[in-house]
Amino acid sequence: MQLVVFDLDYTIWQPEMYQIDGPPKLISVDEFQGKQKRKSRAPPRSLPFGATTIHQNKIATDRRGIPITVFDGASHALSDINRMKKEDWPLQAAISSRTDEPGWAFQLMKWLVASDGTPLSKCFDENLIEISYMDKSKHFESLNRKTGIPFEQMVFFDNEYWNIQSVSSLGVKCYHTPDGMTKEAWVQALEDFGMM
Repeated sequence: MQLVVFDLDYTIWQPEMYQIDGPPKLISVDEFQGKQKRKSRAPPRSLPFGATTIHQNKIATDRRGIPITVFDGASHALSDINRMKKEDWPLQAAISSRTDEPGWAFQLMKWLVASDGTPLSKCFDENLIEISYMDKSKHFESLNRKTGIPFEQMVFFDNEYWNIQSVSSLGVKCYHTPDGMTKEAWVQALEDFGMM
């Protein structure tokens, strides 16, 4: 395994961009929990896992206050990839996405962080971010041209099965993650490539 490729919407984070109301924004934790305006004695809303951003005490939400969070498995895998790269493993991370709102996705990648504290935007080589409505097999052909990495040395995580079918036809090892990226899917990829 030399190139690890992730879908964004409902693989790296939730909700998907088409599901949110307006562009993402940062709000204070106090505002999210309702502490500033609250008059009731009900307990404050708890922070969802994966809501950490580069800004202390702020989370990313849509206009209605719905939090945008990184899946635990995605956070774990990206942090593990960051560690492996520091240990000189020949490993790169990339994105293959058909998100409805690329601008919003790029903003979220700047704000949201992996469990090691690295902003998502720093987890991926900026030249290896493929966001367009093309079939994802075209994304992988582009990644292959850019990196020279053979398809058989690439892995792909995506929540949509038709993307898995399309990309696997190239020889890429694909993992279907219908409920978002999981630690188990990451461990399975490492085991399949003898990296455990």
